[in-house]
Amino acid sequence: MNDYDYRKIDSLFHSRIRLAATSLLYHDGSADFNWLKTQTGATDGNLTTHLRKMEEAHYIKVVKSFMGKKPHTEYRLTDKGRKAFEKYIKRLELLIQPNQNTGSSI
Repeated sequence: MNDYDYRKIDSLFHSRIRLAATSLLYHDGSADFNWLKTQTGATDGNLTTHLRKMEEAHYIKVVKSFMGKKPHTEYRLTDKGRKAFEKYIKRLELLIQPNQNTGSSI
């Protein structure tokens, strides 16, 4: 397989909601559940399911706490998740502009 191989794309990121949530975490460092829900437009259950998949892959870390008496859930991209996301973006770039990225090794 060469660098222009769509099968090397990390399918975990290849979901609109997971891509959106990861992009937000990549740029903002961390975010709480309600903010991610608002930004992605996902339902509680749908977002929870997608974030759980990311957590199971150790791409995100979940920090649960209380703010007063209310539960608060915050998500952070792990180092593993950040590296995997950067690799995912590079793979997409190889597919979109294969001639400009020849010789790239990822």
